[in-house]
Order: sequence, then structure tokens, then C-alpha cells
Amino acid sequence: MEQYNVTGMSCAACSARVEKAVSKVPGVTSCSVSLLTNSMGVEGTAAPADIIAAVENAGYGASEKGAEKNGGTQSAAMSAADSLKDTETPKMKRRLIASLCFLIPLMYFSMGHMMWNWPVTSFLEGNHVAMGLIQLLLTTVIMVINQKFFISGFKGLLHGAPNMDTLVALGAGASYGYSTYALFAMTDAQTRGDMAGVMSYMHEFYFESAAMILTLITVGKMLEARSKGKTTDALKSLMKLAPKTAVIIRNGVETEVPVDQVRKGDVFVVWPGENIPVDGIVLEGSSAVNESALTGESIPVDKKPGDPVSAATLNHSGFIRCEATRVGEDTTLSQIIQMVSDAAATKAPIAKIADRVSGVFVPAVIAIAVVTTAVWLIAGQTVGFALARGISVLVISCPCALGLATPVAIMVGNGMGAKNGIMFKTAVSLEETGKTQIVALDKTGTITSGEPRVTDMIPAEGVSEEELLTNAYALEKKSEHPLAHAILVKAEEAGIRLSSETEDFQAVPGNGLSGKLGEDELSGGNLKFIEEKAEIPDETKKKAEELAEEGKTPLFFSRNGRLIGIIAVADVIKEDSPQAVRELQNMGIHVVMLTGDNERTAKAIGAQAGVDEVIAGVLPDGKETVIRSLKKKGKVTMVGDGINDAPALTRADMGIAIGAGTDIAIDAADVVLMKSRLSDVPAAIRMSRATLRNIHENLFWAFFYNVIGIPLAAGVWIPLFGWQLNPMFGAAAMSLSSFCVVTNALRLNWFNMHDARKDKKIKIHEKQEETEMQKTMKIEGMMCGHCEARVKKALEALSQVDSAEVSHTAGTAVVTLNAEIDNDTLKKTVEDQDYKVTGIE
Repeated sequence: MEQYNVTGMSCAACSARVEKAVSKVPGVTSCSVSLLTNSMGVEGTAAPADIIAAVENAGYGASEKGAEKNGGTQSAAMSAADSLKDTETPKMKRRLIASLCFLIPLMYFSMGHMMWNWPVTSFLEGNHVAMGLIQLLLTTVIMVINQKFFISGFKGLLHGAPNMDTLVALGAGASYGYSTYALFAMTDAQTRGDMAGVMSYMHEFYFESAAMILTLITVGKMLEARSKGKTTDALKSLMKLAPKTAVIIRNGVETEVPVDQVRKGDVFVVWPGENIPVDGIVLEGSSAVNESALTGESIPVDKKPGDPVSAATLNHSGFIRCEATRVGEDTTLSQIIQMVSDAAATKAPIAKIADRVSGVFVPAVIAIAVVTTAVWLIAGQTVGFALARGISVLVISCPCALGLATPVAIMVGNGMGAKNGIMFKTAVSLEETGKTQIVALDKTGTITSGEPRVTDMIPAEGVSEEELLTNAYALEKKSEHPLAHAILVKAEEAGIRLSSETEDFQAVPGNGLSGKLGEDELSGGNLKFIEEKAEIPDETKKKAEELAEEGKTPLFFSRNGRLIGIIAVADVIKEDSPQAVRELQNMGIHVVMLTGDNERTAKAIGAQAGVDEVIAGVLPDGKETVIRSLKKKGKVTMVGDGINDAPALTRADMGIAIGAGTDIAIDAADVVLMKSRLSDVPAAIRMSRATLRNIHENLFWAFFYNVIGIPLAAGVWIPLFGWQLNPMFGAAAMSLSSFCVVTNALRLNWFNMHDARKDKKIKIHEKQEETEMQKTMKIEGMMCGHCEARVKKALEALSQVDSAEVSHTAGTAVVTLNAEIDNDTLKKTVEDQDYKVTGIE
């Protein structure tokens, strides 16, 4: 896929037009445009020059991405991060401040003096022409400051693709144009000594309307630009996570080099407290490695010679020497970065209701204004009368009500969410969250607390709980393992105090601990380790198995060759998780739990939470694959907190991050739960549904107002009832329409988003499962995303195959069929691509 930067887009209508224009270029097989990242991905054989030309002909700008890739992996990543820097928000802020500097004196003269008789200098007192000139000059400056609306709006109009900027430009332009006409007419009346005419024209100034429209829309655009900038922080944070240097061994000497100089096969060393620079295999040493940066799981993984390690993970406790196996773009971290980037680039832009309507509404209003003017001229009226009727149509159909219908509801909904600790990062997220049909929940840190806790203490016969905890505390006090931390917390809560320190302390990675407390020999660890130290009764082993079935980790402790008991540690479920799951189910939402844990632990937690479906053993890229599969059944919302959740959060229709999670997950998500409560997920969905309902009400009023107002402005009722609308009253009607829309939106302030009594179920329209069949192929030889794409393309070329979900890390291809196909055909198709099929289920 070739990537391009696209400039000049301001709304969903723009991105849709670019996508449509490029899709027509010969040789282009697919095109996806992202308004968030201002980027475009194109597949096919078309030349870049032809693609860029198509974008420019559509009225926008385009350039190829990554022309400077010769700077190495690290520099390329930094360059990509720089390209995502938010430059729009500072520009919009400067425009807003400059606009306000001129808008305030304009409002003083136009409304303060004209309506409320605020004082002005003696020169201006009664000098209506001078007052008009001042308003003209101030409004002209504001229009120049906000010229981008006019350039974008009229460019879209000229290319047959009117957008929201077109509506703004027409509304402000019509007010400004008519006001300018009224000013010149006023000067004519004054030269003729017609003071009544001067007074009449004075009330037909709408300069402040033009200026206010532009300033208010600038506020909205600035907030939109800021949200867009925050959305791309996920990619920037992922890129910055990569270590910058590595210590490698060359010619027997340790040398620190930039990470982009590490080659496959190089031997590198990592000391305790350092990040692992590239993917590799441990050659020497042992340690506990914190992989939460990639997996989101809080418990470090013990590593010994032969075990794999990944870039950006943290070496906790021991020195290790490793051999590099994957470097640069092939590392696990780089692939996660690529997945987040691709998911953002291929996400279909959601067309806002107002943008969709504007494509018909704006041309229709222009046509009505032109026809109105022409009809009155043909009817024998004066040019002034006919022009006034045409301008009245434009003024009364000013897009304020239409433009405010969505933003004011979004603003109030966002405010209500913020008060309750629910942050909707964009207007799209607030609109779309309520349409959720399936919720996928990450286990660790989302359903559970993310920190191990002591759940059970089972002392052996003749041993008290306090005695067991004291001995365990003495032994674990010198350990850095997170499970040891859980025991330390429990001992401190119980007020345990030690009279002496443990001596001869030893940690055996992956097994346990041993040490001497006074004359007593203490040991603690897993079943295998303690069985070598003491005899463990079958009844105790059975109890440990039951604890493991419940998703808990049993730790055995012995003293002087005798078992003294078991302490179970687990990542406990949050108190509000079961209730939150029930509320989601009562809303008609299918709840799925995703986790990298083993199936036994996952099912135990899933049963406690009450979820509908559990998917265990899911790797980082596997979560993104599962989300893609779930999206075929309905709109999917992913809820997570780890970096490994970032691709899935971005791939899902909506991503919700738990506030206590990693910054990467929070940046990748559309909604952030600041209080880290799962019960805020159904609350966010309720708030979204209420807001969307309010938007529909606002749009109905906006259109109802236009249906009534435009015929009146055009003079349809003059022959019948003599009803004639002065443009001034058209502007008043426009303001009334806006007032009604805002007032309706304010009703959201009284909405209780935690009240589940009025929840309504929604239907999930699934594909008919009886017509679908699936086969899982086990494949060897796939090494990267390119291998996945190759196998996927080959399988989906078969007429009997609807889709193929391929994972090189799992070594599988899940094939969805629309008709029977023999296994030999599937096997041959894959093996023709030089991969080996080891089985088909």
C-alpha cells in the first residue's frame, strides 16, 4: 500500500470526495482516506503522479509519504512522528484571538450603540454612514482573518462538492454582501436628503451576523483540530517507545550503538532496569521481564536461555545476554506501530449528517434564491425588490441552525460526560458510541484491577494463618517479583513485624525462593519447586488445582522440609465489573472478554464477570484480528488499557480506554474513562444515545424552520396574503431557530447517564450462520505481515472463500466459506505460495 499526505480537507465530505476521485484512476484497486491523520492509502498499479493529479483536480493537495526513508529505522520513525505533529490547533487559536479583537468593538457599535444607545464619540453620534463604514471595515478584517472558510467553501462549490465551509461562506457572504449594498444605498439616500431612507437602511446592516458566524465556527474548528491532534498521539507515543541505543558485543568488546545499527545475529546485553532494544533469544543469564508495554499484563515473565524477548520490554532483575532475531521494522513493537497506523488509515470516515445534507441543501438554496430573483423581475418588480427577496432566502437559510444542530448537542453531551469522568475525544466518538452492538473487554486492568492481591491463605495442619504469612513475608521481602509484592501488601495490612532478616537468600527464576530465617530453612514457590523440599499431601494438591481453576496462582511454602501452607494470589475482579456487564447485556449488547492469559484463568474470570463469550490466549496482533472478525456481526466497541490493546482499540468502530491504563491505549482510544470504572462503559453508551437522539431533534427543527421560512422569504405568500419578509426579520428568524436548537440541546444537562431503568435493547443483525462454514488451517513458514497478506490474497481469490483471517504469529488462517471446498484445494493454494500446511480443522 502506498501512503500519501493529503492537504485541504475540512470535513467528511472532503475525504469522501478525495476517495471517490482517486478510486476512478485507472490501476487503483482500493483507496482509503483518513481525515484524522490527513493521509491516504492506495493499492494498485497506478503511477503516483496520476494519483496526485486526481487529488489536485478534486481541489486538494497531495504528496508521497516517506521519501526520506534512507535515514534508518529510528530516524524514519522520528520523521513519521514529526509529520503527525498537531499544527492546526495553534493556527486556529491565533485566528480566534485575532477575530475576537475585532468582533468585540464591532458588536459594541452594531448592537451596543444601535440597539441600547451605548455612548460613542460626538463625531459618530447620528453619523449613520460613518457607523456603517466602521462596521464594514471591522467585518472585512474578520473575513480576511478567516479567509480559509471562503477559499475552501467556494473551491468545493466550484468542484461540485459543497461542504460545511461552503455553508459558512455563503451565510457570512450573503450577510456581508447585503449589508454592503444597504450601506451604499444609505449613502445614496443621504445625498438625496432622504433621512427616512437612511434610518431604514441602518436597520438592514447584518455585518455583525457575518462576523459572529465566522468567529463561532472558528471556535468549533479549533476544538476539532485539537481533538484530531490528540487522536494521532497514539502513533507518536508508540514511535517514541522504541529504545534509542543498544549495547552489543563486537570482537569481545561491549559497544553502545544506535538501535538502527543492530543487525540480525548481533549479540547484545541488557542490565537490570534497562529496556530490551530489539527482539531476540536469551543466550545467557536469567531474569524477570516486564512485558506490560506490549501485552498489558502486569506480571513479569521469567526468562531463561532459549526464551524469546521483545523490544521495549523492561528487564527487571537479572543480567541477560541475547542474540538479535528481529530488528528494525520486523520487531514486535514496530509491527504494533504499523498495525495502529494501518487501522487509522483504513478506518472509513464517518460522514456527519450536516455534511451529507449540505451537498443537496446548499445548491438547492442557491437555486431557490436565483429563481426567486428572476421570477420577481419577470413579474415586473424593481431590481431592488427582487434582489431583496433573493437575499432574504439566503439570509433566512443561513446554516446556523443546521450547523449548530450537531455541535451544540455534542458540546453539552461532552460536558456531561466530563462531569462524570467520561471523556469523549471527538464528536464522532460521542455520536457513534451509542450504536454499539458488541463490546469486547480486555481482562487485565479492565475487568480486573490489574494488580495481584492475596485471595486465600490455607495453612497446613498445626500452622496458623499469621505464622504462614510471617514466614512468607520474611522470604518474599527480598524478592522483586510482583507476586511477592502482593504478599508484602497483605503482611503490612496485617501488621506483621519481623525480628530478624532472611539470610542466604536465593531466587530461582521460574521456580521460587529459598533463604534462612534464624535457624529455620524457608522455601517458597510453585508446586514443582516445593515438592523437592517437602512432602505435599494429595488433598493439598487438589486444593491448589481448585484455586488454579478459579484463575488464582497458588504459592507453596515450606519450613525445615515441612509444608506450612499455600497462599493464593490473583488479579482480582473489580467490584463493579459484574454489574457493568449485566447493564450492557440489558441494553442488548453482546459482551466478549479478550485476554492473553491461558484459557483456564480466562474462563474463571469470565464466569465471575458474567460475560457472554471468552476468547483466551490472544496475542497483541491477535486481538486486532478478533475485532475484525467481530465487526462482521455488528458495531464493535473495544475496551482496554494496555499497549497491546492499541491496534484493537483503533480497529474497532469505537475504542474505550480505562484511565488508569497506559498512555498509548488512552491515546489510541476514542473515549477515556477517567475513573477507571467499568460501569462507566454503559453510562457512556447511554450518554451517546441521548445525544444522538437530541441531534436528530435539532436537525428536524432546523429543516422544519427552513421549510417554513424559505417560502416566506421568497415571497410565495405575497400574492395571497401580502406577507412580505424583510431581510432583517429573516435574520431574526435565523437567530430564533438557533436559539431553539441550543435550548433543546441544554436539556441534556438533566440526563442521568447512570440510570439503567430506561435502557432499550438493540438488535444485532448477524449474517445467517447456516450459510457460513469455517475452516482453520495451520500454516508454517509465515514470518511477517507481508506473508499474511500473500496467503490471504491467494485464499480469497477462490470463489468458495468469503474471507480469510491470517495470523503469522499464531500460524493459522481462519477461512470463511460460502460453499463446500475440499481440503486439498485449500492446501495447494497455500503451498503454491511456498508455505507449508500442517493441518486443516
